[in-house]
Amino acid sequence: MKRRFPSILGTAALVGMLWVPNGLGAAESGSQQAKVPVETFELDNGMKFLVVQRPELTTVSAGWVAHVGSANERPGITGLAHLFEHMLFKGTRTIGTTNIERDLEVIAEQEALQEELRQHYRDQRARVRRGEIDDPFDPAARTPEMIDLETKFAALIEEQRSLMVKDEFDQIYSEAGASGMNAFTTEDLTGYFITVPANKLELWFWMESDRLYEPVFREFYSERDVVHEERRMRTESTPTGKFDEMLGAMFWESHPYSWPVVGWPSDLRVISQQQAQDFFATYYAPNNITGVLVGNFDLAEAKTLAQRYFGRLERGAIEPPDVVTLEMEQVAEKRMLAECDCQPQAGIQYHTVPFHHKDSYPLDVMAGILNGRTGRLYKSLVLDQKIATSAGASQDSRKFAGSFGVNVEAKGEASPEQLEAAWYAELSRLQNELVPVEELQKVKNQIAADAFRGLESPFFLLIQLVYYDGLGHWEYLNEWSELTRQVTAEDIQRVAKAYFAPENRVVGLYQRKAGSVEEEMPEGFDEVPPEMQEMVKGQIRQIRQMESVEDLTGMVTMVEEQLGAMTSPQKEVMGVMLNAAKERLVELTEAGEEQ
Repeated sequence: MKRRFPSILGTAALVGMLWVPNGLGAAESGSQQAKVPVETFELDNGMKFLVVQRPELTTVSAGWVAHVGSANERPGITGLAHLFEHMLFKGTRTIGTTNIERDLEVIAEQEALQEELRQHYRDQRARVRRGEIDDPFDPAARTPEMIDLETKFAALIEEQRSLMVKDEFDQIYSEAGASGMNAFTTEDLTGYFITVPANKLELWFWMESDRLYEPVFREFYSERDVVHEERRMRTESTPTGKFDEMLGAMFWESHPYSWPVVGWPSDLRVISQQQAQDFFATYYAPNNITGVLVGNFDLAEAKTLAQRYFGRLERGAIEPPDVVTLEMEQVAEKRMLAECDCQPQAGIQYHTVPFHHKDSYPLDVMAGILNGRTGRLYKSLVLDQKIATSAGASQDSRKFAGSFGVNVEAKGEASPEQLEAAWYAELSRLQNELVPVEELQKVKNQIAADAFRGLESPFFLLIQLVYYDGLGHWEYLNEWSELTRQVTAEDIQRVAKAYFAPENRVVGLYQRKAGSVEEEMPEGFDEVPPEMQEMVKGQIRQIRQMESVEDLTGMVTMVEEQLGAMTSPQKEVMGVMLNAAKERLVELTEAGEEQ
């Protein structure tokens, strides 16, 4: 069964990163600091490995990270990093086809037709500029030549599908007892992961190296359309999706973070396979990849297998270029007012610092002081003033830049302006009063305890290693605890003053559109931590847009397999998503029975 869910961008992996509101890493319990016993080695071609032996297990959680995300794209090819996440499940020269020779011929013929179509789209864009048509991609505006090319292309798509062995990559793993195969893309990295029986580790080395050694980008253009549909479902069809995207573009004025990971729709229509091949050669070379193993394996054997399989990959001809465009300093407040089919809410973002910056640690702790049912935002806005149903804050430390966000959803007749003002009152307290010692220690203890529990699961440890190595510094796992412990009340007051000036913020206020009604959430939603409710709502909306019974069934199976290894609040959040997926399955099943 297919275990990759294109309608949700890496949900399983991203949720694994989001559970602890202030980051995941090594923690201390009392006076004991947990250290992850990571061993490292590197192949001659530059590929690195991070390995953690857990001999008590019967499995190995295995994955790898390509140090590439949407920030490495450029206008014209936005969404390509995420598209690759899809393409690397399509198989190789030996997996996924019954006739590789004809398969490759069909791909070449497809590319020739697409090149002709791209020339026509160039003309279509010129027609838009002249005012002859409104949308270059409007089916009604197609020329007879374009219709003819698309008809021929559709025939090639059908021929290729007749040659394909659908989902063979996943089938091989599943028959070997593996589970949880998935992937995720962020602004800074792309990660792939799975859990295999300990005696099937060599299968993982062969399968994963083969899709880097001899990948075949089958259904490239139809998959490009799948991503375009994914974008529609997760952005254009959700109550606040378009506005959130606009707010992000307002916030990041010059940095590549300004475009969404899923890409701009006009780019997704015209990205070519040649552009994809060039992108792959640059960013999927072994010198830009790190492999990760957590579980029961022999280290010497793992090194031998790594050399045998991944060692055959050739180092990239050029080093991947660095992201050099820095975010311009914001010198005036930016505001967005929107109406949507949603509960009134307010979102405020401030430019802060990137991953591993010294101030990211007090900003993380500051978020912890604000978050949770005992946090300041919940106490003040939800319990005392009764103007909000949820309120949360988070420091988002990305590889090249960072932001601090506050999101509050209104209760009853409260207005977004009231929510905004209430946040400024709480911010003023942090800027003008030192956090009491007891409150600060309680928050640091909770952060440490939650992160420590996160290390117990081999799967979540794998995800953390993939994620932090993708950001450029996996050692964060073993440094984070001590640096967080050192945060003082004075540090929190300092960063609250340094980064939270009015001219450094972007404000989004959402009013309820006339006639809209508040959407109901699945059972268990009230148990989700307040600071995570907006994220969970977004995921639930995506689940409710899914149309594939197969994908939903696979999602339910994967979540149920991993639920036992989760800790609170992991279980609460994934439990709600599980309920949403099951509800959607019932809807689709009943609709099918009625037809």
